[in-house]
Amino acid sequence: MGKKKVLIVTQEMEPYTNLSIVSKIARELPNHITKEGMDIRILMPRFGTINERRHRLHEVVRLSGMNIIVDEDDYPLIIKVASLPGARLQVYFLDNDEFFRRKQIFKDKDDNIFQDNTERMVFFCKGVMETVRKFGWPPDIIHCHGWMTSLIPLYLKKAYKDDPIFRNAKLIYSIYESPFEKELEDRFLEKASINNLEEGDLKSYLNGEGLDLHLGALKYADASILGDPGLEDDEKLLELLKSQAAPYHMPQSENLEEVVAGYMDFYNELTDETVPE
Repeated sequence: MGKKKVLIVTQEMEPYTNLSIVSKIARELPNHITKEGMDIRILMPRFGTINERRHRLHEVVRLSGMNIIVDEDDYPLIIKVASLPGARLQVYFLDNDEFFRRKQIFKDKDDNIFQDNTERMVFFCKGVMETVRKFGWPPDIIHCHGWMTSLIPLYLKKAYKDDPIFRNAKLIYSIYESPFEKELEDRFLEKASINNLEEGDLKSYLNGEGLDLHLGALKYADASILGDPGLEDDEKLLELLKSQAAPYHMPQSENLEEVVAGYMDFYNELTDETVPE
């Protein structure tokens, strides 16, 4: 059997975006994945805050040129790549001038939420699926980090369920804070619908009171991780996590390296490749 293939999909990552628990974990993970002898690829948005010259981003022409349809409009998808400092790994960036040229990430300079964050999320999530197809690289594990990746579990299990590239993929959704749900609600079901998704598929993201990205993502994920230890006292979230039939992992340490090392055991358990004691 060849190397296990792990796809990391993250909305943030050091050193490209400001420090956050998402960006820290996404940066630490590749070290452990490569130590385990796994093959890894990393996808994230090319936010306008990322300095292309400093980080030496350049376009991957063979991967670019696709158009992604969002809410009946076409948007060109440009793929860029850079070498991750301190590691022999490449990070792939999904770019589009309409969504990612601005010099802020989720809010403008006056701290107002961008009104098109839903469209940006849909573009990114569908763009991830199409980019992996273009790689021709079938992942064994897809590990999603951040609310901006929360549609990928649905897309994987419904819109791309018959695609051979994703046939054996196990999807892990890491839970972090999702602070913009109220601002994303306007026509969410319509905007997030791609390919031939049915309205009932997307209703999993509604909890009766409004939009709940974690609820929808957990319904379709094969497993989940409490990515942000700061959420361990959120009783409503923990109840949601434990109510799912899928396995979940809660780190038992506050040390970042130990936390991420624990993910490796969870990866192996999920793919049934742990060595019997």
